[in-house]
Amino acid sequence: MEELIVLYEDNQIVVVIKPHNVPTQADESGDDDMLSKVKRYVKEKYNKEGEAFIGLVHRLDRPTGGIMVFARNSKSASRLSAQFAGRDVKKTYYAITTKVPQAKTGHLVHNLKKDEKNNIVKIVPISEEGSKKAELDYKVLQIEGENALVEVNPLTGRGHQIRVQFAGINCPLYGDSKYGKDKSKISNNLGLWAGKLEFIHPTTKDKMVFACPPQKELPWSKFFMDKYFLR
Repeated sequence: MEELIVLYEDNQIVVVIKPHNVPTQADESGDDDMLSKVKRYVKEKYNKEGEAFIGLVHRLDRPTGGIMVFARNSKSASRLSAQFAGRDVKKTYYAITTKVPQAKTGHLVHNLKKDEKNNIVKIVPISEEGSKKAELDYKVLQIEGENALVEVNPLTGRGHQIRVQFAGINCPLYGDSKYGKDKSKISNNLGLWAGKLEFIHPTTKDKMVFACPPQKELPWSKFFMDKYFLR
C-alpha cells in the first residue's frame, strides 16, 4: 500500500488523504484500510504501546478518494461525530459525469433506500418504508466533450448519495460500473473526490479548512483542477 498522506495532525485529530479504492475500515476483502493505516501511523510515530486509539467519525465509499479526518481520543471523536451528525461539517466534492447536466446549477432531492443484500442504493417513492431523503447542491465547473466537472455540496450524508443522485438525472459518474454501467478501461478511478472539508476543531474551537486536489491522472487530468484549490 502507498504511504499515508497526512495533511495535518495534532494531539486531537489527524487529517489524511484516502486514495481511491481503499476501504475506510476493514471489510470482507481483507485489503488494507484507512483506519488501520492511521492507527499504525500514530503508533509508530509516537512509539505507543499496544494499539493506538483512532476514532472513525465519518466515511468515504471505497471507490471515492479525498480528505478524511480521524479523532485521536474518545472526546474528540464524540465531538466530531456530533458535528457530522448535525450537518455542521461542510463537505465539497468534485465529480466527473459521463453526460453534461441539463441545468448548470441545481438542487437535487431524491428518496433513497439501501438494498442490503446487493449493496446498492435505489431511488424509491417517498412513501416507501425505510427510505431516506437525500439532498445536494451542484454547479458545473468545466465541460470537456461529453464529460462535465461538477462541484457538489451534499446536504445529507446518505451512502452512495452523489453517485445515485447523478445517475438519477441520467448523468452517472465516470468509471461508475455500479450505478452508471461505465466499465471504462481507461481508468480504475471513480470520478468522485472529497476535495474540501471544513469543521470546528474539537478542543480549540478554531475553524479548520482543508483542501486538496486529486492526483493528475485520469479522469482528473482531463480538467484543470488546480485553479479550484488556489488560495
